Amino acid sequence: MKRLVARLWRIIRGPMQWRVLWLAHAKFMVGVTGVVRDDAGRVLLLRHRMWPEGRQWGLPTGYAVKGEEFAQTVVREAREETGLEVKPGRLVQLTSGYKLRIEVAYEAVLVGGELKIDSFEILEAKWFSPNELPDGMQESHRLLILGEEPNG
Repeated sequence: MKRLVARLWRIIRGPMQWRVLWLAHAKFMVGVTGVVRDDAGRVLLLRHRMWPEGRQWGLPTGYAVKGEEFAQTVVREAREETGLEVKPGRLVQLTSGYKLRIEVAYEAVLVGGELKIDSFEILEAKWFSPNELPDGMQESHRLLILGEEPNG
């Protein structure tokens, strides 16, 4: 049976193989977060309109669009939500296991732009020192800023 499957697999090369793989495997949404810092080491936090009351402060974040490199999702989301231009840095987190979502986080640095929030998604944007983070912040984002592991 295994030989038959292997032979069929070789016969359907190319796009057909990709279709079979796509149908057979789980599909994931990819949430991408940017730990954006300025020259003074402060971190950019946003008060998100759509997030739960009492936990609205967090980092710039959003979902990757089809074909987008995850580091560029940070650039796009920061620009859309704040008007600021950022340069992505190193990957700081890659986690899965929450339903069909993968979480990706990158460091990023401010390189320009003028702060102008998207009032549909964002209520407020402020720069914070890592040792003076606000109440009502997503705990996972606090851990990213402090460079700590979840449950660690």
